[in-house]
Amino acid sequence: MHDYKQKVGNPLESLRGKTAIIGAADSDVGVVPHMSATQLCVDAALKAMEDAGITKDEIDGIVSCDSWAEPFLYHAEAISEYLQIEPKYCISVGTGGGTTFSLLHHAASAIATGICDTVLITMADSLRSGISKEKAMKTQASTGHPQFESPYGPSVPSLYALIARAHMAEFGTTAEQLAAVSVTARKHAHLNPAAQMRELITVEDVVNSRMIADPLHLYDCSLISDGGSAVILTSREKAKNYSKQPVYLLGVGEGHRHEHISQAQSLTTSAAVDSGERAYEMAGLGPNDIDFAELYDCFTPTVLIELEDLGFCNKGEGGAFVESGAIELGGSLPVNTHGGLLSHCHPGNPGSMFALTEAVVQLRNEAGRRQVTDAEVALVHGQGGIMSSHTTLILGKEV
Repeated sequence: MHDYKQKVGNPLESLRGKTAIIGAADSDVGVVPHMSATQLCVDAALKAMEDAGITKDEIDGIVSCDSWAEPFLYHAEAISEYLQIEPKYCISVGTGGGTTFSLLHHAASAIATGICDTVLITMADSLRSGISKEKAMKTQASTGHPQFESPYGPSVPSLYALIARAHMAEFGTTAEQLAAVSVTARKHAHLNPAAQMRELITVEDVVNSRMIADPLHLYDCSLISDGGSAVILTSREKAKNYSKQPVYLLGVGEGHRHEHISQAQSLTTSAAVDSGERAYEMAGLGPNDIDFAELYDCFTPTVLIELEDLGFCNKGEGGAFVESGAIELGGSLPVNTHGGLLSHCHPGNPGSMFALTEAVVQLRNEAGRRQVTDAEVALVHGQGGIMSSHTTLILGKEV
């Protein structure tokens, strides 16, 4: 076991507890043809401001990621222009599904170092209504290594299927255990009126759904969605001036071990090990201190590997852990309480943002029927590429 006591030397060097989320909101998600990606991005931003109880004049930092459906050369600047904000700090970053959380610690650093005071982080895309299937496939295919992957025509699902097969071969993981991830996500989405897919499914439904890339079936794969999401981050001192419960950033860590899956040293252990350890160390907490987790679930095997690599169960035991019901509401570690990418929505790079807004809702005790009892500390994890770039956040109600 690791010693997760804070190892940051001078506490002034750590981001622990220096910033807090004071606003969080989502646009409509699923199929939203009447709004462009930019409109969804701005809609989420305006709703987050309303949630925080602030005006745009109080925002002096804007952070975003680019959109596939409606790209801009300088995306964050374009959103600033749309909102008529002239920020002190403005940046757009792309790290796949980990984008949301790497952006969060960049914004927290800007606040902690006095570059700005209050940052809007907003992002959206329209993968369902704003982009053709052909363009989506072409864009996804471009992620493969140009020499060792792309010439052989692998799809993104097939590369995650490779990871699933490796986990099965090494640890005896079953298709039914993978399916349990989707079934749990749908149970949680069923309780979430905002989720794109709410109809309950069974393990049998998952394993009997159409094969996409052996061993991954249709219900092992995330949704394709439109949607936008935003949060507002400010200093700990300023956060006390607003009416909503502040949600403090206690720990953050990144991990990067490869870009292309053909260059990965392991298919069953990821850089979530590194990002998790770094986040735990900053927070001075460990896996046993986490009340619930929001994990990146673009495909079912990613959840098993993340659970293992983040220390919630031993390596190779992710399948049994999920199958036991541990990740359901009422279990020892509720996971993806909003329904995740598998059932809530997945508009591409912004997809993990909804895990962040869900964590805020849970820590404020505002989640209604899907509320985690006595939720005090959350772990939120995003990954981009093919298990390539990882960022882990630890959030809490108290510093």
